[in-house]
Amino acid sequence: MANLKSSQKRIRSNERKRVRNVAVRTNIKTEVKRVEQAIEQGNYEVAKKMLSEVSSALDSASTKGIIKKNTGSRKKARLAKKINDLQASA
Repeated sequence: MANLKSSQKRIRSNERKRVRNVAVRTNIKTEVKRVEQAIEQGNYEVAKKMLSEVSSALDSASTKGIIKKNTGSRKKARLAKKINDLQASA
């Protein structure tokens, strides 16, 4: 355990941030899975609508530093490509 008061406070604040970050990451993973599920079922309209929600969540997380900027961009691009392929095949 840290001895300095500022170190103890830092430990507490880091724990709060860690818990929040884990929750955001989990939420993003869930939303991405839902979009991929809609793509597998062939629901283009649903997948397209959900993509905007996922994009917003990914942008927010990357802005706040929860995930890296390129990771967010890569996930959005891959989902968009899958949705575009779904529309082309339909």
